Amino acid sequence: MRTPLIWALALLLAGAGPVLGADPEVKTDEQKTFYALGLALGQNLASFTLTAAELELVKAGLSDAVLNRERKADLQIYGPKLQQLQRERATAAATTEKKAGQAFLDKAAAEKGATKTKSGLVITTLKAGTGPSPGASDSVKVHYHGTLADGTVFDSSVQRGEPTTFPLNGVIPCFSEGIRLMKVGGKSRLTCPADLAYGDRGAPPRIKPGATLVFEIELLEIVK
Repeated sequence: MRTPLIWALALLLAGAGPVLGADPEVKTDEQKTFYALGLALGQNLASFTLTAAELELVKAGLSDAVLNRERKADLQIYGPKLQQLQRERATAAATTEKKAGQAFLDKAAAEKGATKTKSGLVITTLKAGTGPSPGASDSVKVHYHGTLADGTVFDSSVQRGEPTTFPLNGVIPCFSEGIRLMKVGGKSRLTCPADLAYGDRGAPPRIKPGATLVFEIELLEIVK
């Protein structure tokens, strides 16, 4: 016997059914829980960059599987194609994102006080530090504020109100290189090309494949 959860999930994702209709309400705790399930599934699909028409096909396949209806495609044949599709979509999205990001990087490099390193990192000193600079294997305590090129915040210890500590050999290259160019007590802006951040894979759903990232970092301490 199918549980109410399975029935509700099928109706929710199929976009059909007399109870939920085309535009279901999301008001009660139970409705919000089902909606959150859809959000979780959607985040896992972010790297496919689905169109509206493609999403309808995904909904149809999910509905047929959950409701045990006739399959319109053989999963053993077409399932292995999913990884290839994901790679192709991620690569295409990264190419587009990098092209837009390059213009953003060029603009950042042209700003007063900015320095572009050989790796492509653009660093701008916002406040000069007076302490020592960390080494490649040091751990540091920092406050940081990370945004996308359009200004959207994707991660921020500043907003959380608590600095974070990490080893420089365990973070993205942009962090590792940029922070080693700073001194304790200083604050800098790092504009990071995708190759020094999360590359062609990105970190869905917040960070797209090929995304250029911006961090404002305050180096508080070298942790011994």
